[in-house]
Amino acid sequence: MSIYKPKDLKMKTSDELKEKLKLLRKEQFNLRFQVSNGQNENPARFKFIRKEIACIKTILNNASST
Repeated sequence: MSIYKPKDLKMKTSDELKEKLKLLRKEQFNLRFQVSNGQNENPARFKFIRKEIACIKTILNNASST
């Protein structure tokens, strides 16, 4: 699990952030199925992905408003 830093995310372009957001949402979707089937090996990953998605969305909203 890679640790993200908001400072590193702020340095990326909006296109890179949107692509990362798309990948994280796919991973989150897959984790939901793993949880429902009882196959989830790393439950902390779900929380980590939610936080990273929120951070990316915040950065994108701040960039579009300025």
